[in-house]
Amino acid sequence: MNSSGRQESFSDAFLKNFIAFTVGFIINCINGVFVYAYFKNQVFQRDPRYILYIHLVINDMILLTITVMIQILTYTGPVGAAPCCILLTVALTTNKNSPLNLAGMAVERYIAVCCPLHHAQICTVQRAHALIAAIWVTSLIPALSDVIIVLAVKSLSVFSRRVICHVSYVYDTPYHKVKTLCTQVILLSFVCLTLVVTYLKVLCAAQAASGSDRASARNARNTILLHGVQLLICLLSYTSPFLILFLATVWPHETANIIFSCYLLTNVLPRLLSPLIYGARDKKFSSHIRLFFFCEYCRPAGQRVNAMTGSRRMSNKLSP
Repeated sequence: MNSSGRQESFSDAFLKNFIAFTVGFIINCINGVFVYAYFKNQVFQRDPRYILYIHLVINDMILLTITVMIQILTYTGPVGAAPCCILLTVALTTNKNSPLNLAGMAVERYIAVCCPLHHAQICTVQRAHALIAAIWVTSLIPALSDVIIVLAVKSLSVFSRRVICHVSYVYDTPYHKVKTLCTQVILLSFVCLTLVVTYLKVLCAAQAASGSDRASARNARNTILLHGVQLLICLLSYTSPFLILFLATVWPHETANIIFSCYLLTNVLPRLLSPLIYGARDKKFSSHIRLFFFCEYCRPAGQRVNAMTGSRRMSNKLSP
C-alpha cells in the first residue's frame, strides 16, 4: 500500500522504491563531494559563508535520506506510530531549515557588501554556529508541536498502534492543518522579506560603488538572487499537494503514479539542484573539487601531497 492508500502490484512498488532509493543515493553522493571538499580544507571551515553553505548541503542530505525512508515505509505497510513520529519530526525540521538557512546566507552577503568594515567582527565562525543552532531550534518547535497536538487530542495508546508513515495519516486533526498553514505563512513571509530587503540593499550598494567594490557588490547581488532561486526550489515541496490534487482530478486512475512523480520532482530532485546551483558557481569549491577529484588520484602517491598543498594555496588566493 502506498501513501494514497491504494494497493499496487509488487513490481510497481519495487520499481518505485528502487528509483527513489537509487536517485536519492546518487544525489547524496554528489552532495557528499561538496561536504568532503569542505572538511578537507580549513579555509572553508574558517569562513561563515561556507559554514552556512555546507550546513545547507548536509541538511538536504538528511532530509533526502529521511524522506526516502518514509517513502519506502509507506509501501512496506503500517509501522509503529512512535518511530514514525520521530522520522516525521526530523523530516519536517530539516524541511524548514533550508529556507531559514538561505535567509541567513543572504544576510551574510548583505553585511559583506554594505558593512565591509564590520563584516569580520559580525560574521564570525562562532556566530555562524550559533545561527545554525537557532535555525534548528526554530524549525524543531513546529515539528514538536505536531506531536504535542496528538498527545493533547488523542490518547497515549495512539503511539502503540501501527500506522502508514505519512503526514496525512499521522497528523490528521484540524488543529494540525491550522498550525501547518500558519507556520508556513509566517516562515515563508519572513524568508521572502529577508531576501527582498537584502537584495535591494545590495543592489543600491552596487549602483553607488565603483571599481572593485562595484564588482564585489554585483557578485553579492547575483548570489542573493540565486538564494531566491533556491528558495523557489525549496517551495516546490509546498506545491506538491495542490499539484497532486489537480493532476489526480484530470487522471483519477493514475493517482499512485502522480503522487510518486510529484514526490520525485518536488522533494528529491530539489535536494540536488539547491546546493549544486551555489556550489558549482563558487570558484573556491569548483577549483578545489577539480584538483582533488580529477588530478590527485591520477598522480603517484608522492605527488599527491604537493597537489593538496597547491590546492590549498590556490584556495587562499581566490576571493570568497
